[in-house]
Amino acid sequence: MADREGPLLRIEAAAKRFGAHAAVDGVSLDLAAGEFFCLLGPSGCGKSTLLRLVAGFESLDAGRILLEGEDLASLPPHRRPVNMMFQSYALFPHLSVAGNLAYGLKGLGLSRTEIAGRIEKLLGLVRLDGLGGRRPDTLSGGQRQRVALARALAREPKVLLLDEPLGALDRSLREETQGELRALQRRLGAAFVVVTHDPAEAMALADRIGVMEAGRLVQCGSAAALYERPASRYVAGLLGDVNLIPGCLGAVSDGLASVETALGPFRGRAPEVDLGEGAAVLLAVRPERIAPATAGEGLSATLVETTFLGERVRRSLRLPDGTLLRTSTPAGAAATGWPEPGGSLHLRWPPDAATILPA
Repeated sequence: MADREGPLLRIEAAAKRFGAHAAVDGVSLDLAAGEFFCLLGPSGCGKSTLLRLVAGFESLDAGRILLEGEDLASLPPHRRPVNMMFQSYALFPHLSVAGNLAYGLKGLGLSRTEIAGRIEKLLGLVRLDGLGGRRPDTLSGGQRQRVALARALAREPKVLLLDEPLGALDRSLREETQGELRALQRRLGAAFVVVTHDPAEAMALADRIGVMEAGRLVQCGSAAALYERPASRYVAGLLGDVNLIPGCLGAVSDGLASVETALGPFRGRAPEVDLGEGAAVLLAVRPERIAPATAGEGLSATLVETTFLGERVRRSLRLPDGTLLRTSTPAGAAATGWPEPGGSLHLRWPPDAATILPA
């Protein structure tokens, strides 16, 4: 009998190979009902293949995928209570918007009246009221994206899978649609799994983010947890700009550890794994956590360049050993404590702003 007390979707050691290439390599993941989850990583890391395994468009070489405790292995795609929205939208050009939505409702045993009622509801849900008679080629990119989303929702799936759903939209429309997609998911209460290569998009949308690298799920957590406590250099760099200072691990105490570097001793948040004293590590510091210090305190540095980026100002600074650090400050407070390029200053950051990573 199925376990109804467990997660909505459970992926257990899923593996998929294409010849010698391990596209998905032992991925395990639980998804809760009503959760918005993002799979994040560069092209070729296996995130879309994992989505296709859940949808049934690819078959597992090893592992299991269970929905509400039921193994999906024997179910073809059209019988799985999941649906997938493709990056290309895959709309039928010869059908109207209503026809595209009706296509997804075939086989449910609904009457014409019931189908018409559901189409009207879907059009309202995605703010396309009155456009049911239009053809896809007469719609804007954002409208076609909404049609594809409505069609994916037509069969009321328990899990909606979205493969780069906003990738075809321009920047301003993409940011607007992110908010709409998140609001829609909250209204529906359905579980969404979105694949994206855009860290900003993942952080804007997701309750949790799963970072993939070379077919493996390397870290999973909230946007804040991954940003503030990355487990590796790869995750730290994927989620945003980061300064990395090499060193050797020292003693660990109360969640902080000492690191000996060419610039002197520092303290930072201890690594998640036990590396052992003397291990080669990296001290990771986000640019926005670095600030000017009182003369004589912290690191001496020379300001090399200041770049105005609208709401933020980015600075490059050179340390005495030649190391370059990057800082980022709000534009409104841009000048406080900072010299002109060529000027000298001291820099500081609190110990809990630095994360110690394996080298």
